[in-house]
Amino acid sequence: MIVIADDITGAAEIAGIAFSQGQQVRLLCSGSVCGDTIATNGTTVIATDTRSMTEDEAMAETRRIASQLPPLTSHPSPLTPHLFKKTDSALRGHVIAELSALMEATGCRRAVFLPANPSKGRVIRDGVYYINDTPIADTDFRFDPEFPAKTSVLKERFPDAARHHIFIPDAESEADIKRIIATYNDGHTLFAGAADLFTALLFGNKDESDAPLQRHLPSPPEDTSGLLILCGSTQSKPQDIGIPISPMPREVYDGQEDLGLWDTSQYAAAQSLILTIPYTHRTGKTAAVHLRTMMAAKAKALISQHRPSQLIIEGGATAWATLQALGWTTFEVVRQIAPGVVQLRSACGTLVTLKPGSYPWNTSIPTINR
Repeated sequence: MIVIADDITGAAEIAGIAFSQGQQVRLLCSGSVCGDTIATNGTTVIATDTRSMTEDEAMAETRRIASQLPPLTSHPSPLTPHLFKKTDSALRGHVIAELSALMEATGCRRAVFLPANPSKGRVIRDGVYYINDTPIADTDFRFDPEFPAKTSVLKERFPDAARHHIFIPDAESEADIKRIIATYNDGHTLFAGAADLFTALLFGNKDESDAPLQRHLPSPPEDTSGLLILCGSTQSKPQDIGIPISPMPREVYDGQEDLGLWDTSQYAAAQSLILTIPYTHRTGKTAAVHLRTMMAAKAKALISQHRPSQLIIEGGATAWATLQALGWTTFEVVRQIAPGVVQLRSACGTLVTLKPGSYPWNTSIPTINR
């Protein structure tokens, strides 16, 4: 299967799911994608970062990636679609524009957009999106700097969906997702959505007990040396694991001072550091770009100086900006630590752990896997 994800943490989440089920998996950043880099066996996951682009840019990039895909004239199996579009389970991104562009490029007659993730308490009930029984517009996602949740009603959030033959059905359980797949999977439908939908498609009509055994790797030793952790999302909350925390100064956050004001000298003594953004009062595209650019630049400087053994990043936009600044574009999946938390190995050997900023850890910070 080929998966196109609109941010890199979502791409890593999908890669981790496929890897945990014994599939051969490659994760590519879109800049490294050309026709001969996309494997037709196993799962190839392509991260595009279109969520951070303008709508016109996102559509153009989606069309460009679609033009590089191998011929998708047959399915790997009658019940497994050949293409999946990974979108955010918090409704962020240029979803309708990208799906319309992808449908046009692939010839799909309709799309099913299912952002619900019942396994994480994210459901659609009577056309309203809930996170742990709270309408999304009443959660912290209303403060998102680029895609604030101003309404919980999906027809209001995506008013052009029906006109583009994009359906957003209710889903409150795994059984609902399986029913939706059975209803719409006719070989001419593009499926798009969150991890629970991808998992159901991966299993097809089989019971999960019939799936390949998940890969279990030994737990790493309890060693927090050589860690650089970037809490780059407004949802990120640093864990207390006994290493220094360096918050972005208010003056840097507000754009009044450059990175020279951000003191990260603690790294030299501790050989580990957590970078955080402790403020949420700026919103909008300009602020979001500024914050991830500052975080990526500070991370690049620290990595160049200290060469940490492992880089851990929360937040897809920050992850993309950082990895692009470093020039790291192709990754081997090492392990899935927890749902959505995936450890990769870069071409230079550094371990990179990615986690969506909107997910809780539900696990301890991963230590070095030697």
